[in-house]
Amino acid sequence: TSDSAMDLVERTLSREINPGLVRGIEEFGGRALGVPGNDAFIGERMRAWSDQESREVELGRVGRVVDIELSKIEAAIYTEIVPVVSPIASERGTGLALNVNADLAAAALAARLKSAKLVYLSDVIGLMEDPINEESLIPSVRSDRVESLIEEGVIGGGMIPKVRSAVEALNAGVGKIHMIDGRIPHSLLLEIFTESGIGTEIVKA
Repeated sequence: TSDSAMDLVERTLSREINPGLVRGIEEFGGRALGVPGNDAFIGERMRAWSDQESREVELGRVGRVVDIELSKIEAAIYTEIVPVVSPIASERGTGLALNVNADLAAAALAARLKSAKLVYLSDVIGLMEDPINEESLIPSVRSDRVESLIEEGVIGGGMIPKVRSAVEALNAGVGKIHMIDGRIPHSLLLEIFTESGIGTEIVKA
């Protein structure tokens, strides 16, 4: 992520999408507070190995969360306000904005808060034995099965870091992880408050 691209990312996530989510919550009677991620997440830049160059290469303004300043988030929670945090981190030492993976940032935040639940909403119903057959949905997975599911190819691609971060969050004290399709009406209520749920839960072994 270049400097110019990072300016666009920060503007889009923190000054367009974040306020829109806050307004949506308030329209349904809730109270919400937009928190730019770089007011909460502290990050470090990431590097990637290049086989072509046989060395690590810079990824520009791409980072990972290494610490979290919780004061604004906890103040909102204690007053029953929903904090809406954008996936941007402040680079340790420089204060520059870094683009961070939203799933990994959410897992890090849930772990620090010792949240009862961490829910990922996406455009898939959850983990499936066959990725093109929704009837193969896996309703519940123990954390000690995750690596074997990765080896078997059941969990692949971009889902791997998401699920691994979920396991790390469980190990850090999060009660349970849920992966659901946010396009389904009332998906959160159906997952949390029905016996069978509608997605995949990951529980600590």
